[in-house]
Amino acid sequence: MANKIRVKLILELRSTGMSRNLIASTRRMSRNSVSDVFRIADERGVTYQNVMNLSDLEVYRLFYPEKYIIESVYRDPDYEYVHGELKKDGVTLKLLWNEYKDKCRAENATPMGYTKFCNGYGDHVITNKLTNHIERKPGITTEVDWSGSTMAYVDRDTGELIKVYLFVATLPYSRYSYVETCLDMKQDTWLRCHVNMYEFFGGVTVRTVCDNLKTGVIHHPREGEIVLNEAYEALGSHYRTAIMPTAVRKPKHYPQSYVIFKSSADALMPSQ
Repeated sequence: MANKIRVKLILELRSTGMSRNLIASTRRMSRNSVSDVFRIADERGVTYQNVMNLSDLEVYRLFYPEKYIIESVYRDPDYEYVHGELKKDGVTLKLLWNEYKDKCRAENATPMGYTKFCNGYGDHVITNKLTNHIERKPGITTEVDWSGSTMAYVDRDTGELIKVYLFVATLPYSRYSYVETCLDMKQDTWLRCHVNMYEFFGGVTVRTVCDNLKTGVIHHPREGEIVLNEAYEALGSHYRTAIMPTAVRKPKHYPQSYVIFKSSADALMPSQ
């Protein structure tokens, strides 16, 4: 019963006198879900004594017959596994959905679509309080940084393996991303990547949020004025975007991304 509202448990706890807020907080459930069960139970006059001999799935079907029909068609993903895998470098929801889809087909089960898979994972994260839920608005923010991962290409003349660095920019509302490979992480390269990024996106957001990189930020105190280097500040002024470094020692919440690569190296290895 992955991600299904635990209707029977809510009714049982309610019968002991627990409030909806207390049930939600102690059982790591959505308050809206608990309130919805309370409402349906009151409308239909259903108590825990009426359903105590039924299984969890039977009670869920009683309260949400339409949802049950739709959800029973698809094989439930293991979202705990998904959440754990997403902590690994290079793993995305798209990759995990493909893995889930292949497993379903191997077992003659029906896989859900990518959108439903992602929405289900989002519900799992919120219900289990695995991370903060951040509301996004389109056209407001672009998040930029050097990726922790690197790539490499082979110089065809010398056979030398040349390391390249990844500039990554994401529009957090759509999770649409731009990635450019670079031979260094110098200031000129950093600025050029921004220009290429804005050209690729076809516009500029209100804010450009960056990490506290020396290529862009001179000083970022916990309190007081943030000081950008002159070139980065000039770029922000030219494109009319507010350059905003992330908070000091606060983790960023970059989403999983649909990645498009643009190479600034001469001879990258062919894509797989």
